Parts: sequence; structure tokens; C-alpha cells
Amino acid sequence: MNAVMAEGLRRAGDTKVVEVGRGVLERSGVLLRDALLRDRTALVVADERTWAAAGHAVFDRLAAAGVNLAEPLVFPGQPALYASYENCVIIRERLRESDALGVAVGAGTINDLVKLASGELSRLYAVVGTAASMDGYTGFGAPMNRGGVKLTMPCPAPRVVLFDLDVAAAAPPSMVASGYGDLAAKIPGGADWILSDAVGIDPIEPLAWDLVQGGVSEALSRPASLAAGDASAYEGLVSGLVLSGLAMQVYRGTRPASGAEHYFSHLWELAHLGAEEDPPLSHGFKVAIGTLAMCQFYERFLARDLKGLDVDAAAARWRPWDDVEADIRSRFTGALADNAVNETKAKYVDADGLRARLRGLMDRWDELRPRLAAQVLPAADLQRMLRAAGAPAVPEDIGLTAADVRDTFPRAMYYRARYSVLDVARETGWFDDLVAEVFAPGGLWT
Repeated sequence: MNAVMAEGLRRAGDTKVVEVGRGVLERSGVLLRDALLRDRTALVVADERTWAAAGHAVFDRLAAAGVNLAEPLVFPGQPALYASYENCVIIRERLRESDALGVAVGAGTINDLVKLASGELSRLYAVVGTAASMDGYTGFGAPMNRGGVKLTMPCPAPRVVLFDLDVAAAAPPSMVASGYGDLAAKIPGGADWILSDAVGIDPIEPLAWDLVQGGVSEALSRPASLAAGDASAYEGLVSGLVLSGLAMQVYRGTRPASGAEHYFSHLWELAHLGAEEDPPLSHGFKVAIGTLAMCQFYERFLARDLKGLDVDAAAARWRPWDDVEADIRSRFTGALADNAVNETKAKYVDADGLRARLRGLMDRWDELRPRLAAQVLPAADLQRMLRAAGAPAVPEDIGLTAADVRDTFPRAMYYRARYSVLDVARETGWFDDLVAEVFAPGGLWT
């Protein structure tokens, strides 16, 4: 374990033990007994696929370690298990009846269900990951469908996370491709954090930054080997995903792990993109296209001279709040419109505030521009890497068109209060032109 991860575990609120490597499955019984269970009963929760991949082995290793075991709870493998509150209740009641601590064996859905069920009982739990598919293993909170609405419900992260790299390498290729897309999002997400820090909205927390950004480049450097199932290539990806969740625990928020690229995915999820597929279109697949869009937007943004901006002209063009609200309501409906209005108002400034914000960026631009340029991958390079990993590399790969992605840009800008390059572009008056440049003929999207 490196020093950054050790410090992350020391400062994390929930997760205290992480083991990533080859042979972890063989040691899982002793690890779980000593780090979590001791004299408590364990309830292993899996679906038929994850039970075959690792659940049965975990159950046997726990038994060999002398752990008291409840009858395992194994959901059907088909259709794919859904993160619905009804399934959480099933797990919660089994935990209650057996007075057990949960051991989730699976990926995102299984982890989220056991996480929330355990949280509602104020009990610790562990997860044995089976696929490098997302960064939520060590994250707090569980995205859940309840009453037809997708909510992130508060609950603690796991106390123990175990990840055997041979198990991860044997997972379906689409799952590692999803994790690759989710980790790639840390590139433009980090750039957005740099900008937000520069204007004084979200100061960068050094440890959280290092946890996420310290190994991203290396973790993304072997996409073809990941797609081929080479277990030796998985350590960086798995560790990067785990560290991202730890950073969110340290920061007590998602700022270290996401920026505007995630809002593309969230909006497409709200539109139920790919929800009818089996398995449903993954979060990481949608994030991959949002990440590619934002990297190309950053390219066009950084090609402009912010120091040459006429701040007074930008302030004169600045739209009053009533006009902004009207534009938001023309793009969203119902409760989503109300939410977007509230979120955007939180980051809106008047003309005087705009002048101060832009002048602050201009004063620091000689330092900020090279830092942002070093942070963001060229979009064409990222597109090749995504394709090599088996992840989506064009909108059509997830059932969208370039026009759909283009239409999402202003909605992503308004969707959350979190400050990003989309907000800087709107404040400079460049937003519409930059979006048009991203989708110009001959580019990545044509």
C-alpha cells in the first residue's frame, strides 16, 4: 500500500481496510474475519453470476476461517439485478433476521443494495468486488430507484474492500470498459476543479486531489491490455477506482471525482437512455461520451486567449437573472426545471461579480492555462484509448447522435451548481461558439 492510500484510509470516514491484488480471493475469509466480522454472523449477498465468479469462494473461505454464516442470499442472474429500493428491503430484512453483517460480492448494483441495507440498520459491511466497472466501491451513498425516481440515498461506505485482480480480469469486457470510462472522467473533472478553485468556489483539498489524480494517467495507459483481460494491467485501474471513492470520503463530497462530464450522463440517465437493455447501459459508458465531449470542449476553450478578453464588453452582454431563468425553463420541465433554476442561481453572479471573477481568472491565466493543458488529454487521443478499451468512442455507441450530445451542453451547464469550464465559457460569452467548434465538420463527431 502506498503512502497516499494509507493516508486516505486514515482520514476516510468509513473504509479502513482495502486489499487489491492477485490471490486476495484465497485470503478473503481471514481478511474479512479479522477486519470486520470477528464473532459476528456473515450474510454473503450476490447474484448468480457474481456467486459463480467469487461468491461461492468467499463463502467457502469464510467457513474455513471459522466464521458463522447465514444462508447466502443469491439473486437471479437474469434479468440483471436492478438497484431498486424493493431489493434493498429484501437484503435489509435478511440482515435483520440473521443478525448478520453483509458481505456484498459483486459490482455496482450489489454493492449499493448491501450498502444501503446495512446503512439503514447502522451496521458495517464489506464488499468483494468482481469487476472494475465504476468508482462507487468506496463511495458513500447509494444511487437507488425508489417510487420511480432515481435518488442517491445517504449511507456509509464499506468498512472493508477486497479486490482480486484475476476475478476482475475475468469479468465481462463491457464491465472493465465501463470502469475505464468512469476513471477517464477524472481528467476533465480535475480540470473543472482547478477552475473552481481558481475562482474561490471549491478549494482543492490536496489529499483528495492526490488520491484521484496521482495514478490516473498510469491507470488509463494500457487500454488494449485491459480489454484483453490481462490481469497485470488491472491493478492501476482497480486502485484508481478505489482511490476515487476514498477521495470522496476524505472530501465528504463528489467534487474530487466528477465535473461537468458526469452531468451529461446524469441527464441521459434521467431520460432513461439504455434503461431497457439487459444489462442496462452502464453509467461508465455514458460518462465516456460526456468525458470525450468535455475534453474536446476544453481543447477549443484553451485555444482562445482569455487574457485578451474585453471584460467590460462581457459584463455588458451578461444576461440578467430573469433571462437566465427563462432560458433554463425553456430547456427543462417540471421538477427538473425547478432544480436547475436553484442550482444555477447558486453560482450566478451579477455584472459586478462577473467582472471580478473574470479579472481574477485573467490575472492567474499564465499559471492556469499550462496547468489545465497538462491536465486534459487531447480528445483524439482519448477517443483512441476509449476504443482500445472497448468503451464507447462515438455517440452512436450508446444510441445517441452528435446532435443529441450538442443539445446536452447547455443543459449540463445549468444542471448543477458545481462550477465548470462550461460556466467560464458562458461568462466570457464564448459558450455558443465553442460548442459549435466542437461539432464543426471534420471533427470527432462527424
